Amino acid sequence: MTDNATQTSPFLVAALYHFVSLPRFESLQAPLQALCEENGVKGTLLLAHEGINGTIAGPDAGIHAVLSFLRTQPEFAALEHKESRASKMPFLRMKAKLKKEIVTMGVENIDPNKVVGTYIDPSNWNALISDPDTIVIDTRNDYETAIGTFRGAVDPKTKTFREFPDWVRNNPGLHDKPKIAMYCTGGIRCEKATAFMKEQGFDEVYHLKGGILKYLEEVPQEESLWDGACFVFDERVSVEHGLKEGEHKLCHACRNPITAEEVTSPYYEEGVSCSNCYHTRSEEDRLRYRQRQHQIALAKKRGQKHIGT
Repeated sequence: MTDNATQTSPFLVAALYHFVSLPRFESLQAPLQALCEENGVKGTLLLAHEGINGTIAGPDAGIHAVLSFLRTQPEFAALEHKESRASKMPFLRMKAKLKKEIVTMGVENIDPNKVVGTYIDPSNWNALISDPDTIVIDTRNDYETAIGTFRGAVDPKTKTFREFPDWVRNNPGLHDKPKIAMYCTGGIRCEKATAFMKEQGFDEVYHLKGGILKYLEEVPQEESLWDGACFVFDERVSVEHGLKEGEHKLCHACRNPITAEEVTSPYYEEGVSCSNCYHTRSEEDRLRYRQRQHQIALAKKRGQKHIGT
């Protein structure tokens, strides 16, 4: 990243996860929360018996301090992370949270440390998904796949990751080809998804190492088989090739990404509705959203940030 890019996008964003046996996960919550707050770092870090997952943003020195602290913990010595930049702070607050799982699929005894698919580097991904013997599966949810996906990929159209196992069980055609290639945003969902596929009897199961984010960072756009933008779970909403910030906005009523064209829809009202959710919300809902949006506007006038529910 050039100095000029750092100046125009001053916030460093670090996405990370690590599966490891972590019985002492509760003891890390308070020191992590305090360290992030002391260093101007915001975002979410999830801690569970199975490891850590999250995305954080802040000044370069602050992010490096948090990552250094994590890697001094024996369980996280081999922790990897992915970096991008943001022109504005993409999170409202810092949350270090204790969870049952660091990514929830809802299937018991799935352990990526014991069984997992074969990692494929971004440089080799195009060849794999172009192979006619390969079925390519997008493990993300419908609002994510709506704005971008790999060419030829199967979209399960799931609302949540919990629906993915049943989708697999109900699609016997997935056995029609010998190879299964799977991908997600940063790689973590594929850790459990490929482990599940292996337990379901699929033999050749592969997943994109580092996820879409690593692919968009490393593969030149002229060689890319990715179409569209990649949804990210922060106020940037989406990123594109080179991890450049995308042009999508977020509907704060339904949390769906929306394009510049959708903003011109008669169903769009900032913070209240969009074409994705207008017909699924009541007038009472929209009244409540308008009141919240009014409070946000008042806080902005005062130079404050309104942190709603």
